[in-house]
Amino acid sequence: MSNAITPVTSTRRASLDAVLGYAWDAEAFTASDAMAAVGLTRSTTIDVIDELTGLGILHELENARAVGEYSKGRPARRFALRADAGAVVGIDVGPDQIVTAVADLRGTILARERMVTDLSHDSPDERRAAAEAAVASTLAAAGRTRSDVLALCAGVPAPVDASGQSPSHRNGFWRRMNPNLVELFSRWVPIVRIENDASLAAVAEGSVGAAIGIRDFVTVLSGEFLGAGAVVDGNLLRGAHGGVAEMVAFDHVIGVEDAGGLTVRIGRWAREALVAGELSAAITADAQQDADAERGRAVLARARAGDADAQQIVARAGAALSIIAGVFGSLFDPRRVIVSGMPAEDADAIVDAARASLSLELDLPAPELVASDLGRDVICIGAVSAAVREARARVLDLGDRWTASPSRADSGAQKGDAAT
Repeated sequence: MSNAITPVTSTRRASLDAVLGYAWDAEAFTASDAMAAVGLTRSTTIDVIDELTGLGILHELENARAVGEYSKGRPARRFALRADAGAVVGIDVGPDQIVTAVADLRGTILARERMVTDLSHDSPDERRAAAEAAVASTLAAAGRTRSDVLALCAGVPAPVDASGQSPSHRNGFWRRMNPNLVELFSRWVPIVRIENDASLAAVAEGSVGAAIGIRDFVTVLSGEFLGAGAVVDGNLLRGAHGGVAEMVAFDHVIGVEDAGGLTVRIGRWAREALVAGELSAAITADAQQDADAERGRAVLARARAGDADAQQIVARAGAALSIIAGVFGSLFDPRRVIVSGMPAEDADAIVDAARASLSLELDLPAPELVASDLGRDVICIGAVSAAVREARARVLDLGDRWTASPSRADSGAQKGDAAT
């Protein structure tokens, strides 16, 4: 049996998509506003607004005269997206913490929580339980329930294919990080997207960060390890198994040698210099932190204060970053490479050190190298942005699953829903 959409249905769906897309970006609008923006006839625009209002996706506001925007004749009726008619969830399921946010349909954050996880209790079942508990807690903090959730996006430190699955890995790490989360959340969320964490950092930068309006860029995500999200011609690249820009290749690149995060490698180099007796007394105390990441942050702070030894270590990290940016510049020809996932002041110091040698790495024009302002929550921010995009693109496909929530069903039952 053919599943083809008939021409009439296809045309109607295109009209619904056009008006909904306009409404999602607009504030208050009239049928005339929408008609002018999307190029439909007045009667079609009114019918579509009527249908979207009946579904509870739009709602009617006070008319133009009531808000002082109209004085003669019949006042125009005004409509808006009902951003509170549903919720989206963004979740960063990291190796040692889970950051979860609940937002309305426009991405306004209603609640955000951070849960530290115990790496000694990190089996797939335990990770699934922790992720589900984090979502439940944040929904409660936002005053929302499962029935309100329209879309959920989760970021994981592993390659993820188009179906939300991660490939096998020689030590099982990727599937432990992504223990079939798409199946877990699809039990009760209508729209679920699982994505690589660095790819979601790229979504965040393109939506609200340093890549707004840029169609070709690479985000280098620096945490415990490095990851990268590549956007070419406006499209987020994934690959057959989700492995585009997987950073393990840098194990074989001279001057980089591994996929350790920038702060982590600064801490490691400081530890090695400390053992070799190559640090000044001023930096030695800061270099004695237990963890490489903590030690790295201390060295970055010391470098900003002017310590010469610390600045040399940061310069070494900058040289590695310039090689990384150069490789991505040759592979993807981006306009911008963004260092993300770190405090902006730390990223700025490394980026400044990298810029001097970046142009030497390329035959093509060098990409602009910048530091992100989105900080360590960039993955969760990207997950929320991706969930909003999925909701916007697919809400009209949900049928009864959209109207099942009492809060959504009630939202379309206001007096005078028909547009005129």
